[in-house]
Amino acid sequence: MIVVLLGIYLQAQQTPGGSSKPSSAGGPDLGTVADGIYRNSVFGFSCKIPFGWVDRTDVMREDSSGSGTASKGKGMVLLAVFERPPEATGTTVNSAIVIAAESALSYPGIKNPAQYFGPIDELTKSNGFTAVNEPYEFPVDGMPIARQDFSKKLSRLTMMQSSLVLLRKGYVVSFTFVGGSEDEIVQSLDNLRFGSPQRTKQK
Repeated sequence: MIVVLLGIYLQAQQTPGGSSKPSSAGGPDLGTVADGIYRNSVFGFSCKIPFGWVDRTDVMREDSSGSGTASKGKGMVLLAVFERPPEATGTTVNSAIVIAAESALSYPGIKNPAQYFGPIDELTKSNGFTAVNEPYEFPVDGMPIARQDFSKKLSRLTMMQSSLVLLRKGYVVSFTFVGGSEDEIVQSLDNLRFGSPQRTKQK
């Protein structure tokens, strides 16, 4: 479950990684990064990388797959960027954006994106996360996306995490945003676009 992997990663020492590489045959399209924007034409979205954030995609890709290559039926990290290097200490929550794709075959019977959160419920709890709400519809640029929000105590800080899930082309595509406040989450969410440059206004 790559959504939960992010919370663990933020507390672990890691070595530097590089930028996204072309997809291996048989796996999900890994997308490309150019001019500070990650683009994935197969899944039909783009995500602006905040200026100055560090790319740890390759490292998290190695951690999630064990080999660093995309393979059919396995999950793959598409993008992993952080406000500061995860190995660097700080007095604030290290904001992050992690996007991943997992084969829908790993979740038999899943028919809508909200159902994805069911199988990961126990895993999120065991890793110290508390669900702030139930999964709910959160369309972005008209795309049928489900969202659930979590929080986790980190010493004197609280890590806020919002996970968005989309079912597309045989994959569960997850978008995980981490910050130290709801305002930081909102700012990160605004970097995500589907197709049209105008995103759906949320109330």
